[in-house]
Amino acid sequence: MRLTLGLVLISILSACGPTLMPSAAVTPGGTGAANASGPRISAPPVTPPTPPGTNLPDFACADAAGGKTGVANTITARAGEQGGYDRFVLQFDPVIPSYTVKRQAKPVFPLGASGQTVTLSGTAGVLVTVHSATGATTFTGSMDLIHPEFQVLKEARQTQDFEGYVSWGLGLSRPACMRVFTLTDPARLVVDLRIPSS
Repeated sequence: MRLTLGLVLISILSACGPTLMPSAAVTPGGTGAANASGPRISAPPVTPPTPPGTNLPDFACADAAGGKTGVANTITARAGEQGGYDRFVLQFDPVIPSYTVKRQAKPVFPLGASGQTVTLSGTAGVLVTVHSATGATTFTGSMDLIHPEFQVLKEARQTQDFEGYVSWGLGLSRPACMRVFTLTDPARLVVDLRIPSS
């Protein structure tokens, strides 16, 4: 009776269990018969990581704002030429504070609360302002970046550092649409200025 019950259980399990397809592949160091008896296992597809900088926002002919309330202890600025646009970057430590990026018809900017103004190279402008929660911001590096060889961004200059507000004026060769976004590790505010196609 035990033998009969065992055969019945094997028959039931065989009928309900998964069907394994033999693999026809032969791996080095093994025999065809040994490989044919093993189950076919397929690995899930691997999605490669997205390269940095591929999910950038579109250029827009509009002002921008963002960031969060926080303390930016150190700020560094730089500019560069890229394919199809000029780039201005403010790097912060440790976080990106609240910011505004506003286009201007002229490259004329106020110098803090003094009431005086400065005119930068170019015929149009962009004012980049960040506001830290405290006035303990330290700037490192040059505060006047002049690039007459760039197609759009001709000059970038710090125009204010007062009571937690830091402003940079950008002198442009012509009005330009912008792409404004932030990056982390390190914290950066990026302003791309599109070069018009010829």
